[in-house]
Amino acid sequence: TGVGIQKWQACFDCGQDFHGAVELALGWGAWKMYLARPATDPCRHFAMAALGNALLPTRPEEALPVLETNLALGRRYFSRVTGGGWLLDAQMSLASCLGTLGRLEESLVLQREIYARRLAISGASHEGTIISGSNLLATLNMLGRWDEAKPLARDQLLPAA
Repeated sequence: TGVGIQKWQACFDCGQDFHGAVELALGWGAWKMYLARPATDPCRHFAMAALGNALLPTRPEEALPVLETNLALGRRYFSRVTGGGWLLDAQMSLASCLGTLGRLEESLVLQREIYARRLAISGASHEGTIISGSNLLATLNMLGRWDEAKPLARDQLLPAA
């Protein structure tokens, strides 16, 4: 067993992140464990994120309201914590879920926000910025917005990599 909220995310012995049915079972377990805590409790916020992220790969329709609520609570209570990192993580999860559900325009709005914020916080060559820029680029391509995708790839992502 791990320490604190980490026990719900990764194996204490080998460090590997849980996935599949184990991740889902632990997501539900974390949610049940911390549900009674106040909305301002970081462990409750983490548990909701863990559940939403565990539902996302196989049950995105069920993950959507969990991730939307998690983002709303994150904006309300945790936007200043760790420089907004929790908020960016919640936005990334929701954007991924929207994309999985084919709601690409809504996903694109969030991905633009995420990329702009990562760029401002961490700079162009930071791994998180490159990943969020790549996600934005993929969504622009899926939407057929090559006029926007080309300069992003050429001028910002390639030089940063």
